[in-house]
Formats: sequence, structure tokens, C-alpha cells
Amino acid sequence: MEVFSADQVMAMHQTSLRTLEELGMKVLLPEAIKIYRKGGARVVDDMVYIGRDMVRTALTTAPKSIQGRAGERAKDLSFELGRMIFQPGAGAPHATDLTRGRRPGSAADYIEYTKLNQYFDVLQMLSPSVEPQDVGTNLRHYFTTEAQLTLSDKFPFVFSRGTPQVMDCFEMLRDFRGVSDVEFATNPHCYTVINTNSPRTLDIAMAQGLIDFAKHGQMSIVTPFTLMGAMAPITVAGAVTLSHAEALAAIVLVQLVKPGAPICYGTFTSNVDMKSGAPAFGTPAHFQASLAAGQMARMTGLPWRSAAGSASNMNDVQAANENQLGLWGCLMAGATVIIHAAGWLEGGLSVSYEKIITDVEVLNMIAELCVGKQANADEIGFENALSRVGPSGHFFASPQTMERYSTEFYEPIVHDYANFGTWTEKGSKDASTRATGVWQEIIGKDTSVKVDGDKVAALQDFIAKRTAQGGAPPES
Repeated sequence: MEVFSADQVMAMHQTSLRTLEELGMKVLLPEAIKIYRKGGARVVDDMVYIGRDMVRTALTTAPKSIQGRAGERAKDLSFELGRMIFQPGAGAPHATDLTRGRRPGSAADYIEYTKLNQYFDVLQMLSPSVEPQDVGTNLRHYFTTEAQLTLSDKFPFVFSRGTPQVMDCFEMLRDFRGVSDVEFATNPHCYTVINTNSPRTLDIAMAQGLIDFAKHGQMSIVTPFTLMGAMAPITVAGAVTLSHAEALAAIVLVQLVKPGAPICYGTFTSNVDMKSGAPAFGTPAHFQASLAAGQMARMTGLPWRSAAGSASNMNDVQAANENQLGLWGCLMAGATVIIHAAGWLEGGLSVSYEKIITDVEVLNMIAELCVGKQANADEIGFENALSRVGPSGHFFASPQTMERYSTEFYEPIVHDYANFGTWTEKGSKDASTRATGVWQEIIGKDTSVKVDGDKVAALQDFIAKRTAQGGAPPES
């Protein structure tokens, strides 16, 4: 689905190129400035002016298909236009549920979140979920990497919080997967999300992350976080033009470091509430910005990331409305990766356990829609259905129904289709209350994945050794 005409999209692209040439990007990492300058950019102090020929070359070398390696080969991912991958809500400082309330994210929350992510097939990649704030920042990357590797076999996430932490994570991943340096760099075994600081700033940690991941062949998802009327122009066209320019600047840096390094185009553009200045999600402007970003991404040919999400403070009808409208914007835009597809509240300040469940219900139904239907003789059913039931009869007992009654329709995990009387007899529980029971049951199950005991021991030895050495504080 498109929101702008082809000539309007081209005008936005040309304006993005002009922005990079004439206005430039502020780059705070000296190493990145040197790379840009060597690649042909004009540099004045910390301002980098990128020519359109540099952009053209970068879009030529950036891969249009990226093969992400998970712990289980069947869960490897292909990142390319036309694919659709869901990732749950990510990066929240708080966790919340109806049983324990809203709280700072903890190691226990991170573990439970990882188990929920692993449990649902419709969530195909791991996310940074909640911050385990009870683990020191110099040791947190050890904890999160160990949890992802031992509790899940899906495509993992690594934060870009300085080279020492990133190198630790790469070493843990490489050794746990049992691959050589060459194999590790051939296809990405993890990914990171790089946020530019809009407008037109690339800070030290994010620039370093782009360089580190490019050097080692791991995947970056570059995501300008532009809010219309605040860090970006108030119009959809203006905000997406700025976002496009910033994404192109990051793509250029990655390709200068290593031509062919895997990188996904990304965007997260919505509006602010002009009464309070607070971020708003799942709005018409958010939907339209996703459609526009899809048009820009298809122009580049790169796999791309968009996002759903909600500004609601609890898992209520506002949260459902916002997440679903944002989600459908991503779907209609043809996004490759849809981040914050489940569980995200308060504009990213918390992840709700109940919302993970109620959002996964919607994702499951979307997956069912994508499977499609057949219409051969057995499905049409003249012999086994239509001819077996007379006028004013019913099909409950027809051969076709008896063969398919337990498999034909999607079976919900939290929705309740019982009538009012039956629902009342069962306690009149609303969807959020039922969702509490669902996540508690999952957390209580043994959801462990098959892991090599020797590799787990080696991983823990590495972590113990690095912890004794003081770990690796994040760099800013």
C-alpha cells in the first residue's frame, strides 16, 4: 500500500540526498569521521557531508538478502523484501503484569520474557526485551547473552554499548555455536539496533556499533527514531525524508567499513501529542509514516524494519487499538522485520506480560491469514458436504466437518468464544485476566532447549573469568 505517488517519493529521496550533501550529519566518533573522509565525504570539524555518489555505491554493495543464523537451523531467518518477521517489544526499563505490578526490569523478568519469546513460534527472533537492572552494567551483557543462548534457539540480539562488550558477546556466540571466525563472519549470528539521534546526529556508541558489526559481518538494523513535531518535521513527508537521510548515512558508513556487510534499512516514525509533547503510537500519522517508509525502503531494495507499539499505560482497549493499527501499517507497508509487535506499553517504558499474550493472539491470526486456503474438490466439498445435507439441514455431522473439525479453524490462546452464560459461570474473566493465566502456565513449563553441556560449561567459565577481571563497562 502506498501513501505517496512515485514522483513524490523520488522528491523525498532527492531531498534526503540534498540534506546529506548540503546540511550534513553530525558524527561524534573520530574513527567514523576518518572512515567517511577516506570514502570521499567532505568533513568540517564533526560535520560530515556525504555525496550522492557515496550513497549510490553503498546501496549497490549492501546485500538485498541476509541469512541470519539461529541456534537451530530450522529457525534461521531470511531478511529480504517480501519476508515478514515478528519481534516482541524491546528495550523497556520496566516490566508489568497484573500479579506483581509495574517494576524496574530485573534478571528474573528477562529470563521469563525470553521463555515467552521462545515459546511462541510466531515470534521469530529474540529482542532486548527488558533491562535487567539488578545486574551491573559491566556484567549485563554476559547475563543477557547466556540467557539467550541457553533458553532459546532463535536469532539473538546484542546491544552496541562499546567495543569491549560487543567483542565479548561475539566471542561467546562464536564459541557456543562452535563456528570458526570465518564461518561467524560469513552469515550473521546476531543483530543489533542502531538508533541515530535525530535530527542528523550519529553519536559515539551508535557509530562504533555500526563499525564493529560491519567489521565482523554481523547485522545492524539502522533505525532513526523520528517523532513528527519534535525531533523531525511535523509532516509525514518531512519526517520520513529526514529519517531516510539518516538511514542512508548509516548505510554508507557500514559499506565503507566493509562492502557487502549486512545492514537493514529501518524507520520508526510517529507523531507526538501536541498538547503534552508525549510520543504517540498507533495513530493515523504513524500508519502513514510506515507506508511512506516502505516506499523508501523498496527504492533501496534492502530488507527493512518498522514497528508497532502503544502509548497506553495499561493493557486496555487503547493499547489494543494502537498496537493493531501500528501493526497493520507495517503489514501494508511490506516491512521485513516488525519490532515491538507484542507487549510494548507506555511508548516503550514497559513491557506487559498480559499484552505479550493478547498481541501474540493477533500475530497468530495474521500468520493464519498468510497461510492461505485451497479450493480443490475436497475443500469445495460437493461429495463430502454439499450433497450430504438437505435443505434446512446442518453440516455439523457431514464427513467433511468430521474430518476437519479439530484442525480447520485457528484455536485461540486467550480469546473466549463462549456465550455470556458460560463465560459468567467461568468467572466473568476479561482478556487480560485470562492472559495472566496463559503466561503463568508457560513460565511454569519446562521450555528448555537442547544445549551442549560442555559448551554451557565453557560459556560459564568465560563469564566467570571476565567477571573476575571486572567485566566490560559500557562506553558512551
